[in-house]
Amino acid sequence: MSDLTCRELVELVTDYLDGALPADEHARFDRHLDMCEGCREHLDQMQTTIRVLHEAGRAPEPGEVEGLDKVLDVFRDWKREQP
Repeated sequence: MSDLTCRELVELVTDYLDGALPADEHARFDRHLDMCEGCREHLDQMQTTIRVLHEAGRAPEPGEVEGLDKVLDVFRDWKREQP
């Protein structure tokens, strides 16, 4: 199985946080995190966002992290615009 790219990780992060990735994809995700500081930071930012929402009384329920897709879209657009 091939290594996960940063772009793939960004697209899979909500499933990862929901615990919805199949075991082989979860392992690829973890291997990529071991090697990529930028993706570790991205995952940390997503977890922080969820924590802040939880503290504000609006934590996403399991399976509801997809609501953060708009955040991911903004992140993807920003990354495309970077040189």
